[in-house]
Amino acid sequence: MLFVVVVVAALVGVALGAGATQLSRARAERSAKALPQTGQPEEKANTQHLASLVMDVLPQGIVVLDRDERAVLANPAARSMGLLTADHLAVPEFGEVVRKAIITETVVQAAAELPLSGLGREPVAVSLSAVPLIEAATVVAVALIVADVSEQRRLEAVRRDFVANVSHELKTPVGALTLLAEAISDAADDADAVRHFAARMQHEGSRLGRLVRELIDLSRLQGAEPLPGDQPVEVATLLAEAADRSRLAADKAGIVIRVSCPDQLIVLGSESQLTTAVANLVDNAVAYSQSGTSVSVSARAVEDFVEIAVSDQGVGIAEADQARVFERFYRVDQARSRATGGTGLGLAIVKHISTNHGGSVSLWSAEGAGSTFTIRLPRVHPARTSSAEPT
Repeated sequence: MLFVVVVVAALVGVALGAGATQLSRARAERSAKALPQTGQPEEKANTQHLASLVMDVLPQGIVVLDRDERAVLANPAARSMGLLTADHLAVPEFGEVVRKAIITETVVQAAAELPLSGLGREPVAVSLSAVPLIEAATVVAVALIVADVSEQRRLEAVRRDFVANVSHELKTPVGALTLLAEAISDAADDADAVRHFAARMQHEGSRLGRLVRELIDLSRLQGAEPLPGDQPVEVATLLAEAADRSRLAADKAGIVIRVSCPDQLIVLGSESQLTTAVANLVDNAVAYSQSGTSVSVSARAVEDFVEIAVSDQGVGIAEADQARVFERFYRVDQARSRATGGTGLGLAIVKHISTNHGGSVSLWSAEGAGSTFTIRLPRVHPARTSSAEPT
């Protein structure tokens, strides 16, 4: 609301300086950049000019309409939004907001859409504020302020979906733990059944703990926390650490992890975050590979970038699923994810870590031929030292 007040103050200065009771259409065509007319006091002229400059750079569309709903002033943003047809509002519904502001002599706010579907685009969600400009206790014009809130609406939808997905994902292991606890209670006299149900409870508890940890990690990566620092990270070290995290699970599954990385490969950022990203890829490779196969973790320098690749000889990913694997909670194989304790967040975390480090992540895969995930990060070239000549 403070923004509206500031803009209205500027508009009142422009409108009154030009004679708000008889705003001419000629001045409207010259737009908000029109200079004050000769004979006005210098201070007032400067104020009007500054107000015009402010209007020109505002991202909100601003249109001043007289009592006949004809546009007498419009900033560039309003014209780029397509708010006007000649000197009238292009969207008739906006006129209703303007008329209400004139009748009530108060600021009227509303939500609407700009129908841009005819241009092959989705309608743009906007918020409207109709501010009456009053002179001598009479509304002489109305300032219509239009802000594009499409991105805000999209983010709100993403948040709603995220909360719904989190609720669903948490409900599954919590419900399983409840049922298993009841089963243990009913089978208190059967030691084998108790051990079986207790093992299942441990599995579901681990899954729940992992889900909570990954939700916290993803929240931090997407939130307002500072981006990773500029600490040098040796790629060979982070690859070895990432591979070690999955070594036990790989040995148990009969899968060999091979690490290959030349020396002197350095990137900047957070070693812990980058290790987590690579470890998530290795975890996935192990989980979706068969016994007797291998997982390759390698890195190489490609011009000014370092490419870290994690390849497996697993089941591969169908082409239809490849575009969605980095989405939160998306799982290619629901049954295998449940069996391995997968949360559907690992690849989303990889994507955000890569992006936050100024890089990217990509996928190559073919069904039955395995998958290769590649993280591409800016490379730090080792400093070249040379012996100085004695002087």
